[in-house]
Amino acid sequence: MKIRKAVIPIAGKGTRFLPATKQISKEIIPILKTPMIHYVVEEAVKSGIEQVVFVTSYGKEEVENYFDRNFELENFLEKNNKHDLLNIIQNIGKMVEITTVRQKEQLGLGHAVLTAKNVVGSEDFAVLLGDDLIFNDVPVTKQLIDVAQEQNGSVIGVMEVAKDQTNKYGIVDGSKVNYSTLKMNRMVEKPSPDKAPTNLATPGRYILDNEIFKMLEEIPRGAGGEYQLTDAINLLCSKKDVYAHIFEGDRFDTGSINGYLDATIELALRDSQLKDYTVKLLKEKLEKYE
Repeated sequence: MKIRKAVIPIAGKGTRFLPATKQISKEIIPILKTPMIHYVVEEAVKSGIEQVVFVTSYGKEEVENYFDRNFELENFLEKNNKHDLLNIIQNIGKMVEITTVRQKEQLGLGHAVLTAKNVVGSEDFAVLLGDDLIFNDVPVTKQLIDVAQEQNGSVIGVMEVAKDQTNKYGIVDGSKVNYSTLKMNRMVEKPSPDKAPTNLATPGRYILDNEIFKMLEEIPRGAGGEYQLTDAINLLCSKKDVYAHIFEGDRFDTGSINGYLDATIELALRDSQLKDYTVKLLKEKLEKYE
C-alpha cells in the first residue's frame, strides 16, 4: 500500500473549549507556542504524507490559513533581522500540500471521511484525528503504514487501556499475528468492561483501504443518528483483511481540558529551556494549594 494522502477531520465545534472556541477554532489553540493541529500535520508529514485533506466546516478558514504563506509577516521578520522566526514561519507554509473540503452537516466521523472521497480518489489513505496527539521518535502514522505495507491491508492503531475504561473507546477484537499486531474480526463501539472483547482501544489513527468509501456509502446511520466509521470498518473486515496494531508512543486526548493540560505540562517538561522553570513552578503551586 502506497500512502500519500491523509484525511484530518476538523469540522467539530469544540464545545468543551468554550468560550475560546466561540471565536477561534479549537485546532488553533496552542500548546505552549504551537497550535494543536500543527503537531498532527507534522506527524503526517514525518510519516511520508504528501497531501493533507482537511474536512472542515464554517469558521475553520484560519486552520487552512495557518498552513499558508504569510508574506506580510515574513517581510516584517526579514526587515527586523528575526531570521530564526522567519525560517519557522516559512517552513510552516511549505510543510505539505493542503486541500480542504466542507462537511456541511456534522453527521459523524464516517460521514466526515466520506466527504473526502473525491479528493482522495482511488488511493488508499491515512486518517488522523486532530483531538489525539501521539508523540514518538517513529511517528505513529509511519508505524501503521509500515504494518499496512507488510500485511497488505488496512491497519487500525490501538493502545492498551484499563479494563474499566473500555466504555470510552472503540475496542477491537481479533487474533494475534505477532506480539503487537492482530487480524481483526470486528470493532465494538464503547463496550462495557464486562462485554469488551479486549482492552485494545482505538484513539484515532487509521490506514484505510480505498474500499472503505464503498462501505461508508452502504452503512445506515448508527449510534446518535450518525454514520459511524466503526460500522464501515466492521463491514470492511467481512470482505478484506483488516489489522490492529499496538503502536508505540505517548498519547494525549487534547479534545478534553484534562488531556490538553496533560499535554501542555508534558511538552513543557520536554523543552530544555522550560523544564527547570516548569518543575519549579509546579512545586510552588503545589505548596501554595496544599
